[in-house]
Amino acid sequence: MMRSICVFLLTVGLPLSVHGTNGLAMEQLADGIYVHQGVHEDVDSGNRGDIANIGFVIGDDCVAVIDTGGSPAVGEDLRAAVEQRTEKPICHVINTHVHPDHVFGNNAFVDSGAEFIGHHRLAAQLSARGEYYREAMARMLDTELDENVIVPPDRAVEDSMELDLGGRVLRLQAMPTAHTDTDLVVLDQATGTLWLGDLLFVDRIPSLDGSLLGWLAVMDDLRDIDAERVVPGHGPVSLDWPEAAADQQRYLEVLRDQTRQVIDAGATIDQALRHVGRDERDAWQLFEEYHEGNVQSAFAELEWE
Repeated sequence: MMRSICVFLLTVGLPLSVHGTNGLAMEQLADGIYVHQGVHEDVDSGNRGDIANIGFVIGDDCVAVIDTGGSPAVGEDLRAAVEQRTEKPICHVINTHVHPDHVFGNNAFVDSGAEFIGHHRLAAQLSARGEYYREAMARMLDTELDENVIVPPDRAVEDSMELDLGGRVLRLQAMPTAHTDTDLVVLDQATGTLWLGDLLFVDRIPSLDGSLLGWLAVMDDLRDIDAERVVPGHGPVSLDWPEAAADQQRYLEVLRDQTRQVIDAGATIDQALRHVGRDERDAWQLFEEYHEGNVQSAFAELEWE
């Protein structure tokens, strides 16, 4: 989640885990489903990059982690949270997309023996963006981040994939370009829990780093998924689906429709920045930080329709 890292970028009093750190506060959504809610802030040293929803699924045989947070410290705490709840091994680490707040905790799981899994474009995007992300996140976190903070996937999802954790199967689906060009959806078929990563923002303003029209098309497809609950990339960790998408749908449609209007009127991008979507200001946290970037991306995409 983030258009530009330049803009974009609770622990609980539990005993120390065997991995040597305190685990994150987790909410159990259903049997074997645990999610930690990130704060609605930009990355800084105070929040340690803990701004995204991350979690794990426990099967009869092993555990799948879904996103790892925005720093190695958050990743360590997530691993500790797993170890506090089960002795089963971590067999998979699934990254829902390329943005650092979801993948910069990966290194905490490298020595676990887990297989890292992502969209088929994720490896290339991490290679292209990784050094920029690493330097920018180090500045924001006010810490050193060495090169091993970038952990590429071991296995790529070209279209869809099923992972059997023992007694429960996760279905992974690689999506067309939408929020980013690396978006991956995870459905736990046993509980009907749908993990959307940053394809869904709730309360915090969506951030466009892919295709506005693609995102709207993907949301149409996702609404057809039969799920008991959805886990957004940012916002409350468990919501009804597809009702949870209503506010984001409205915002993206406003962004599309009003941007088209200013383009059709022959207006400039500066005029678009002053007028498009301003009525949405009170509906979203971090609106001022991200909305103008969304308008710029929408204008660049739609002026060539």
